[in-house]
Amino acid sequence: MKYTVTYIFRKPDPRYKSIEGIFYHIKTRVQQIGINTSLFNVKQSGGGLKTLWSNIAKFKKDKSLIYHITGDIHYMALATGKNTVLTIHDVKSILKGAFIKQLYFKLFWFWIPALCVKRITVISDFTKKELEAVIPFAKQKIRVVHNPVNSLFRFSDYKFNTIQPKVLLLGTKSNKNLENVLTALSSISCEIVLIGKLTQDQKAFVSQLDLNIEYRFDLKLEEIVEAYKACDLLCFASTYEGFGMPIIEAQATGRPVITSNLGAMKEIAANTAYLVNPYDVEDIRSGLVEVIGNAQLRHDLIQKGLENVERFKSNQIAEKYKAIYKEISVNK
Repeated sequence: MKYTVTYIFRKPDPRYKSIEGIFYHIKTRVQQIGINTSLFNVKQSGGGLKTLWSNIAKFKKDKSLIYHITGDIHYMALATGKNTVLTIHDVKSILKGAFIKQLYFKLFWFWIPALCVKRITVISDFTKKELEAVIPFAKQKIRVVHNPVNSLFRFSDYKFNTIQPKVLLLGTKSNKNLENVLTALSSISCEIVLIGKLTQDQKAFVSQLDLNIEYRFDLKLEEIVEAYKACDLLCFASTYEGFGMPIIEAQATGRPVITSNLGAMKEIAANTAYLVNPYDVEDIRSGLVEVIGNAQLRHDLIQKGLENVERFKSNQIAEKYKAIYKEISVNK
């Protein structure tokens, strides 16, 4: 049975491109295995009722299509209806703030969309458990489909700089745990490359530390790939992630990874990265010292990381989505 999947994206914004990068890649792979696809961008950004109403009202539903809401704009399920897959990337980053605000987002981002759609995909078992607590009435609709690693991230051989290694950091949001990570790095001879824009408070904090640090932001995907190739290791000691894409991107490139011993990061790394307590500066520092000083450990982490990446190859992820789309098409 022939059908078309229309991917629904939020309004394009150069500041937020992670979801788009993942699903443009998935869309390409899904096409390659024989499924017709198209895409639709909503016109308004934001989370207010006016934005919701505008985006929903301007959407013209086609009952012959399968829709896939790729993330962030979960409320579009009110317009797309039951022939829809909704991908939810995380829960905690949405459900924060005052009680009324949380109630509003639970209603329009979780409860109502969960009732409307036929399938919900999440990117990790960790997120699945979080989501089941919010929508227990719809947990039978939830499927785990991991994010794929983009094929641009390929193994790149290199010689580790034991004198002054280049440590790559990604992201500047509060969950990225920059204060603890940079404090740990301040006592280590290294070069730091941070991809992301600092807030004024973060700039003030960094100015108090003695760091050899370079800032980069608004990078194209190809430039991010080159940043991984140019680094000696990735330190990704975040306090919260729905998945942890930098882990598998670094591993695909052939770089050792230091990440957190909790949540989705521990799940995605699956004992193939050096795990640290992100809330303990000394534990982060010790992990960095161990990886930098132990050649055999680095070799083992790189080899295990390359094996781990096999779970996230895009052809496997595309096949999982194909199976979900088939379920919907049969039951339309």
